[in-house]
This record gives sequence, C-alpha cells and structure tokens, in this order.
Amino acid sequence: MLYFYEFNQRNNELYLLSDKGVRLSLKQWLLSFGEKRVFAFDGKMGAGKTTFIRQLCEELGVQDVVNSPTFAIVNVYKDACGEDIYHFDCYRLKNPYEAIDFGAEEYLYSGCYCFIEWPDIISDLLPDDTVWVSISVDEQGKRELTVGD
Repeated sequence: MLYFYEFNQRNNELYLLSDKGVRLSLKQWLLSFGEKRVFAFDGKMGAGKTTFIRQLCEELGVQDVVNSPTFAIVNVYKDACGEDIYHFDCYRLKNPYEAIDFGAEEYLYSGCYCFIEWPDIISDLLPDDTVWVSISVDEQGKRELTVGD
C-alpha cells in the first residue's frame, strides 16, 4: 500500500494520505495493522523515519522527547497506558550479534510496539509478521510511504 505524507512544522502534525485519496490519522494507520507490533522503517538518511516514528509515539500518548537513538541503539518510551514502546536505530550496528548481545529479541517479542530504523542488519531477528515500511522522497520533496510484509 502506498501513502503520501507531509509534516507541517507550524502545527507539529503529520498528515497521511492513501494512494486512493483517503486521509488517515496515524492512530488509524497504526490500528489498521491489528495485533502487529513490530514496524521496520527503511529509507535514506533524511527521508523522515525519525519524524514519522516521533509522530506515531505522540499519537500513542508518549510524553517524553522522542529522538533517534543513534548511539543508545534503543530508547524506551511509555505510551498513555503505561505500556513500553521501543525505538531502535540499528545504523551503527556492525552485525546482528550486537543486537543479540543487548537483548533485542526480548524487545522484539515482548508484544509491545517496536519501531526500528535501519532494520536490514537485524532482519533475521525480526518476527515473521513485521510490518516493513519504506520511506522515500521524490524530486519535489514529497514523501512516499510504502508498506509491505
């Protein structure tokens, strides 16, 4: 499924529009995946992965500052119900064993939301029902979000 999105910095909102012209809130988009909790975000540097994840976390009621855990590898946030949300940035990992060493599998199979940037290095560790999200930017700066399994 193809979506387009735009981040409006004036009101700090991200708009999501399906390729069929249907406007969705991020909460609606997230809930459309049912019980799936692991989302792998792929895209070039600057494509908007962190911004998209920040907006998802805000929709889920996270009060903490959401930023890319580039050096920490994983940040833990609490949603409005007190449930954990895990935000990974695997950019600096050299191999999947580094992820195993810090206990990534416990996070990934916890049943909590996991939002993963640069997931390719740990793809073999991800659950079979992981939602793969690719973000790209066209020549006009419009962001496209493609969802696959």
